[in-house]
Amino acid sequence: MITIIDYGSGNLKSIKNGFSKIGTSTHISSSINEIKDADALVLPGVGAFGNAMEGVASYQEAIHDHIHDGKPFLGICLGLQILFTRSEESPDTTGLDVVEGSVLHFPDSIKESGLKIPQMGWNQLQIRGECPILKGIGSDFMYFVHSYYVAPDDPDVVVATVDYGIDVPAVICKDNVYATQFHPEKSGDKGLKILKNFVELVE
Repeated sequence: MITIIDYGSGNLKSIKNGFSKIGTSTHISSSINEIKDADALVLPGVGAFGNAMEGVASYQEAIHDHIHDGKPFLGICLGLQILFTRSEESPDTTGLDVVEGSVLHFPDSIKESGLKIPQMGWNQLQIRGECPILKGIGSDFMYFVHSYYVAPDDPDVVVATVDYGIDVPAVICKDNVYATQFHPEKSGDKGLKILKNFVELVE
């Protein structure tokens, strides 16, 4: 069973509906035991880094155990960002530290190019590396809504970027951990293809 973690932050129904569109049943749960028993986990998220970490605190051990056991894990939007060590948004809060690095605010300088903060809308992927969830995905457009972007210590974990005044990591791939800055469930057929690719890692 693919379990979507309900920790009080995230568009859970939208993600569940995305999986339903590809014929996959998922389970939304806030039960630690159910999360521990999951074959795969999805970590969604909207809002602020600090609030998200406060909500996810009781699930940290289960998340780390799941990843350590080699089971598939997918983070989406803020669910990507809280996988990192720290964030400028909440400097006194430590993230899950699954991926070492920082979460940074878009520099104000991008406004000089006519770009707005947050990035909101469609942007084109630039594929930089191989990753199972990107099978069949190329220079496709995905839907983004975010004011912060990730900066991993190891650049090799970034397998796709988008250009938004700077190179913005769009997809992270590290062993059995996969994460997207965009919302695949809101990104049309190609976004659903990413969810389908993730499901194939579970079956």
